Amino acid sequence: MSEQPVKHQRPTLPRPLSPRLSIYRWRAPMLASIAHRASGVVLILFVPLYLWLLHGMTGSPDHYAATLEWLHSMSGKFSLWLVGLALVYHFANGIRYLCLDSGWGESRAMMRFNAKLVLVIAGVAALALFWMLS
Repeated sequence: MSEQPVKHQRPTLPRPLSPRLSIYRWRAPMLASIAHRASGVVLILFVPLYLWLLHGMTGSPDHYAATLEWLHSMSGKFSLWLVGLALVYHFANGIRYLCLDSGWGESRAMMRFNAKLVLVIAGVAALALFWMLS
C-alpha cells in the first residue's frame, strides 16, 4: 500500500483587525503623542517661511516694508502664533519624552499627569502668545 504525501497546512489564525481611532479611548498620552508629531510637522513646514522672512528683513528697504506689513497682517500674526505654539509644545513634550526615556515617570499615572501638564502648558502658551500678538 502506497502512502500519499501529507500536505502541511498552516493553522488558520484570525485575521488581525486594523486599529481604528474609533475603538480607542482618547487619553492624554495618546493626544500628547499625536500633537508632538503634528507640532514637529508645523515646525518643519515653517522653515521655508522663516527663510522668506529672513530674506525680506535683510533685503532692500522695500522688501523690509513688505515683510513687516505681512507680519502685521492677520495671516502673519496667525502664522507666528501657530509656530510659537508648536515650538513651545514640542519643546515641553520633548522634555517629557527625555524624562520617560531616562526612566522617570514611567507609571501610568505619571504618564497621564505629565501629558496633561504638557497640554496645560501649551494652552497657557497659546493664550500668552495670542495676548502678545494682538
